Amino acid sequence: MFDAAPQDLVLTILGAHLRPRERTTVWSGGLVSLLGEFGSTPGAARVALTRLVRRDLLERVRDGRMVHYRITPRAAAVLAEGDRRIFSLGSRTSDAGQWTVLWHAIPEDQRVARARLVRRLRFLGFGSVQDGTWLAPHDRAAEVADLLADLGVATHAGVLVGAPAAVPDFADFVTRVWDLDALERRYRDFVTEFADRDPDPDPATAFGLRVRLTHAYRQFALLDPELPEGIAPPPPHRRAAVALFHDTYPALAEQAQRHFDGAMTP
Repeated sequence: MFDAAPQDLVLTILGAHLRPRERTTVWSGGLVSLLGEFGSTPGAARVALTRLVRRDLLERVRDGRMVHYRITPRAAAVLAEGDRRIFSLGSRTSDAGQWTVLWHAIPEDQRVARARLVRRLRFLGFGSVQDGTWLAPHDRAAEVADLLADLGVATHAGVLVGAPAAVPDFADFVTRVWDLDALERRYRDFVTEFADRDPDPDPATAFGLRVRLTHAYRQFALLDPELPEGIAPPPPHRRAAVALFHDTYPALAEQAQRHFDGAMTP
C-alpha cells in the first residue's frame, strides 16, 4: 500500500492531471476509484474529499444525482505555488547573501491558519528555529507578505531580512535547523526507487507511477532549503533526483492522463 494521506494524494492527482487539460470539474466516483488504487477504502476516500471541501480546496458541485468537485481559487493558488517550487528545485544560485526570519504569535483560536502557515512556510524553504520562529535562505519577504495576507495573520507576525553574522559559526547553526543527512538519504532513496521503470507502461501503471513519483518528489520542496554552497554543500544525490524527475514526469504524462480521463467518465 502506498503510504500517503488521501487528502495529499487528491491534491497530487489533480495537480498533475487536472489543470494541464483545463477540465473544470471531476467526478467524485472517479476520484474515489483512483484513490482506491493506492489503498484507500471508499469511506476513507470520501472523508478525504469532504475534508478538502472544509479546507476550501475543493468545491462540491451537483449535476442531478451526480456529485462532482472542482478546485477552488485557493487550491489553484496552492497548486501553482507548489509547481513553482518543485519545478525550480535545484536551480537556485549558490549565493544567498540575504536570509529571511519570520516569527509569529498566532492566537489559539486561529490554529487552522497557523497550521496552514507552517506547511506553506516549509514549501518556501523555511526551517523551524524554535516554536514560532522560522528561517530561510534568500529574500522571501514578498512571498511571506502575500502568504500572511492570504491567511489573515499579518498582524500576528514579523519579518526580518538580513545577512547572518560570521561569528558564531552560522553554518553549524544551520545544521540544527535542517537535518541535512536525512535529506540526502531521502534523495538517495528516491533515485533508487524510481531509476528503473518500464519504458512503455500501460495507462494504469503509468498513472500509478507518475502519482507516486510526484508525491515523493514534492516532499523535497518541504525538506530542502537549497542552502547556499558557502553554508553547506548540496545533497550529493539531489542532481540525479532532479534529472530523474524531469525526465520521468513528462515521459509518463500521455498514458497517465489517459487513465485519469477514463476514471472521470461516469
